Amino acid sequence: MAMDDVGGSTAELMQDSTPPTTGTWMIFTNYALMSAFLGFAIAQALKFITFWYKENRWDPKQLIGSGGMPSSHSATVTALAVAVGLQEGFGGSQFATALVLACVVMYDATGVRLHAGRQAEVLNQILCELPAEHPLAESRPLRELLGHTPTQVAAGALLGSVTALVIRLIWL
Repeated sequence: MAMDDVGGSTAELMQDSTPPTTGTWMIFTNYALMSAFLGFAIAQALKFITFWYKENRWDPKQLIGSGGMPSSHSATVTALAVAVGLQEGFGGSQFATALVLACVVMYDATGVRLHAGRQAEVLNQILCELPAEHPLAESRPLRELLGHTPTQVAAGALLGSVTALVIRLIWL
């Protein structure tokens, strides 16, 4: 059965299913996207503030850096998954996709990235102990704070969930 037999061409069907655009500000009405962005921003701000509290100095790199408490990666993907679930339903494929994405990101943060950071610590120590004439002695140190502990990931997930719920209450 051709598309024309069921009520229109492919182009017409695609045109009909495309949501209307109301300008560039439309992105700010996307509840799931705003939840994810806000979850990320809050987590990064918390890192910035807790670093200042612990170290008694401001470090702007904390606003964009990875690692630390809470996990902004976890906050972002969890806020997205919860928002999609609340908006589209927890039984649909959109929520399933967002949940799987969140699980992969959080698993990666506590697995591969955490261990890569620990390896970077060891490699940086080796670089520090090299004699000055060694070709790698002047190498820049590797970034060590890459991943998260399970506690940092859980805190990020909790923050993301709460963010999505609060925004949903405000959004109504």
